Amino acid sequence: MNDCASRDAPPPASANRERSFHLSTQKMRATTRKHDRLRLKSALALVVLAGSQLLAQNTPTASSRTPWEVLLTVDGYIPANEDGYVSPIVAADHGWIHLEARYNYENLRTGSLWIGYNFRAGQKLVFEITPMIGGVLGRSTGIAPGCEASLEYKRVTLSITNEYVFDTNRKAGNFYYGEPELSYRLTDWLRVGVAAQHTKAFQTKLDVQRGLLVGFKHKRAKFTVYEYDLGWTSPTVVLEVGWTF
Repeated sequence: MNDCASRDAPPPASANRERSFHLSTQKMRATTRKHDRLRLKSALALVVLAGSQLLAQNTPTASSRTPWEVLLTVDGYIPANEDGYVSPIVAADHGWIHLEARYNYENLRTGSLWIGYNFRAGQKLVFEITPMIGGVLGRSTGIAPGCEASLEYKRVTLSITNEYVFDTNRKAGNFYYGEPELSYRLTDWLRVGVAAQHTKAFQTKLDVQRGLLVGFKHKRAKFTVYEYDLGWTSPTVVLEVGWTF
């Protein structure tokens, strides 16, 4: 009889509190996931809206007679103490219009889509800049303003690709990416220089990796070797292949 009474007795207050806490946690997680999806949709909508506004402009330099130029770039990263990986990038330019897609660039297993506006000025001293806006999806998720710029004088070229990702999941995930280069063209097919990068895709003992580059060019093909951190810590090698269509 005592056993029956114990089975029929209501659960203790501590069990009810534990069950209530568990249900509240599940609701909070569901609400967080919903908000994350809404932020992601808002970021993508902003990119699409910016792209549609740019494409709707009637700019003579982007007329139907201007051909598209497509550049496929594949970077093979060989870090000293981590697994290597490949980062493909496809960029398409049509007059002032710039479109770009990247993978494994902002982070591993992360892709991004970009749209930008090409500017060019000067003849002897040539300045080019492409401000862009992008949406980032994957391990890192967010909205990213960015810029690609270069300054060229005779055989010397100073360039940078950079962006700032505003992480829509957590503020601590915000990150600045930068890849500056300074190179000198020894011949029409050979250039040497120095380079640096600040990335989230892999980590070393140095916050900013720095090193040397050697680049080769033949017709539509490009091949560049980057060596980062030699003499400071374990070196990282990047092999870059590019082809223009």
